[in-house]
Amino acid sequence: MSRDFYELLGVSRGATADEIKKAYRRRARDLHPDANPDDPEAEERFKEVSRAYEVLSNPETRERYDRFGEVGLSGAAGGGDPFSGGGLGDIFEAFFGGPGGFGAQRGPSGPPRGHDLEATVTIPLSAVVSGERISVEVATAVRCGDCGGTGAGAGTKPVTCTECNGQGQVRTMSRSMFGQMVRVVPCTRCSGMGEVIVTPCVTCRGEGRTATRETYTADVPPGIHAGQTLRLSGRGMAGPRGGPAGDLFVHVLVDPHPVFRREDDDLVADLEISIAQAALGMHTTLEAFDGEVDLVVPPGTQPGHLFIARGRGVPRLGGRGRGNLVVRIVVVVPRDLSDEEEAHLRRFAEARGDEVAPADRGFFSRIKSAFT
Repeated sequence: MSRDFYELLGVSRGATADEIKKAYRRRARDLHPDANPDDPEAEERFKEVSRAYEVLSNPETRERYDRFGEVGLSGAAGGGDPFSGGGLGDIFEAFFGGPGGFGAQRGPSGPPRGHDLEATVTIPLSAVVSGERISVEVATAVRCGDCGGTGAGAGTKPVTCTECNGQGQVRTMSRSMFGQMVRVVPCTRCSGMGEVIVTPCVTCRGEGRTATRETYTADVPPGIHAGQTLRLSGRGMAGPRGGPAGDLFVHVLVDPHPVFRREDDDLVADLEISIAQAALGMHTTLEAFDGEVDLVVPPGTQPGHLFIARGRGVPRLGGRGRGNLVVRIVVVVPRDLSDEEEAHLRRFAEARGDEVAPADRGFFSRIKSAFT
């Protein structure tokens, strides 16, 4: 697993370009193979540092690395070894024409991909159980319908950039502590596309895309968890000048339900019953998401007892079967008794031989408990 590029150079993620350059010079001087003839790993560490500097010294590749990590550099700055298509490999490409051999040409980078979009939707718990098709509205950019995304005005088309001869990149030479360095950078005249717009489209002003609001649909799978994300490929912003669209990431939240709560793949509900119902038993029905469920509470049911209806819970996401429907008994003790209710309870306690407080209302004010 490759190390973090900022860590390799010993700088923070907010380091300036000058700080990155100074850190690279210091690290390269310390790790250069000529300065470490007895260290067989010095050359590999030197390559890693050079690779890190190659990426972080270029604003475009640094931005990609900050957003996506090293995986986001494919096609931008090689893949780890500075001699294999990025880093110092650009030196050889500049002199010999490209990685494909002598005289090979490297094509333009082409229109960039559009930005990804994010949206958040809140669904009811019933949608988690049964699944649901939702609508997501986003502010985005779509391909211009008048120019087809080319950015060129009616009756015209993009022309080859004369600055880079359609390659989308130019070679620049600079001096460093190791001598002259040749780097290949995107052409500033055509922004790396290899073509320029002479007569821009009046609708999109040469951008190849227009701003709008779009509504997309997404299928929420049964069993989805709050906080999970749906990915809608190609539903992000269209890229400029016909570039591919990014993706739309939909973050899913779940509304609290007044009766049920989700615990793993189980649906759990608290059923409040009275002391009499717990002692004598009762029958009731619960309205679950897939229909009514009969519940018989036997006489003598204790607080906290769990009744389980197997297979009536949430479907397992990406798997088979469902969780359970769980009902937890909560015995509610009355706080305000009428005189008649209190008399009945005292006769009940007397019949069972239970010790209870006397009817004297001032009893509790005269007794101080050691517990709070």
